[in-house]
Amino acid sequence: MKSPTETRNFWLLALLGGLVSAIGLGAAHYMELHGHVVTGMNNQVVWGIPHVFAIFMIVAASGVLNVASIGSVFGQTDYKPRAPLSGLLSIALLMGGLMVLMLDLGRPDRVIVAATNFNPTSVFAWNVVLYSGMVGIVAVYLFTMLERRFNHFSKTVGLAALVWRFILTTGTGSIFAFLVARQAYQSALLAPLFIVLSFGWGLAVFLLTQSSMFAWTNRHLTPHIERRMARLLGVFIAAALYLVAVYHLTNLYYARQVGFETFILLNGGIFPLLFWLGYVIFGTVIPLVLLFHPALIGERSTAFASVLVIGGALCWLFVFIIGGQSFPLEIFPGYVATSTFADGQIAHYAPSLPELLLGVGGIGVAFLLTIIGIRVLNYMPPDDYIVHKS
Repeated sequence: MKSPTETRNFWLLALLGGLVSAIGLGAAHYMELHGHVVTGMNNQVVWGIPHVFAIFMIVAASGVLNVASIGSVFGQTDYKPRAPLSGLLSIALLMGGLMVLMLDLGRPDRVIVAATNFNPTSVFAWNVVLYSGMVGIVAVYLFTMLERRFNHFSKTVGLAALVWRFILTTGTGSIFAFLVARQAYQSALLAPLFIVLSFGWGLAVFLLTQSSMFAWTNRHLTPHIERRMARLLGVFIAAALYLVAVYHLTNLYYARQVGFETFILLNGGIFPLLFWLGYVIFGTVIPLVLLFHPALIGERSTAFASVLVIGGALCWLFVFIIGGQSFPLEIFPGYVATSTFADGQIAHYAPSLPELLLGVGGIGVAFLLTIIGIRVLNYMPPDDYIVHKS
């Protein structure tokens, strides 16, 4: 039986999630009525702040399933009770991200064209299959975990989900890697980079959700399990920082990319600030200190580190997506190209309020789905893995 306090908290959180989701849908409706003129996007920057939120949720949806994979595929018993919550978060994040992605297209009804006219030469068409397949596989995965008669299939389905999400995140990274019209991208490193980034982002979302839900029910995690998961998050974000460094050093090796790297890392205005301060310092270095320093490790520090990792992820994506579009394409190497169409000029982008509300609305949808799933299907770990507060 749920206590009156838990029931009240559920309805308050569900109301909050529904309100945020409705605001996001209202913002999408406003942009649909008035057109992209009410956004900060232009002919150069065609993917704005909603794409930052959407790509974060889609990539994190892949990484959050790591918890389930570690438990059922790799046999780590401490992670097995957390597998259902991991699967629920994966579906919720994917639904929230795809909602933002579809509503930010300008013509969301065009998704029918993509569904009925498959183009095998388009990486975007591949992702339609990958995203829908991910939802289906994770749903079956959850069924095998929750239905005792089918528990023996969990490892097999979990292995399929593991492979599928690697392919899905590779496809997401490849969207950028295959773009020849943006020299900021075009790198084979982007596919493995997005896979490693997904590990840290997904685990940060999981730890923050788990901590919040335990606080909701006045409980907290067993200390040794908390330390294990915190250190795993530290390993993931350190590995991500290493690959991000390799990506930029690889670009610096090529003379044609030096201008872009200088723009992103040194003199690009808001972009170097978000990269060094938002991603490197607050999104990686400070969380690593919180997660590995013996005197700081704890439930609150882990939750705070997770918040910083998520914030750093959004900063990195803003630099990567917006900064990559803002820098002009070098059409004729060694020459300066200018025209009335802004060729050779750095594009300026300032996100509008409707764009921001749409992105936050996607998080609201993911939050609402998670709250309902936890309440209805009891996806929280069992009591023998939880220590009650005195």
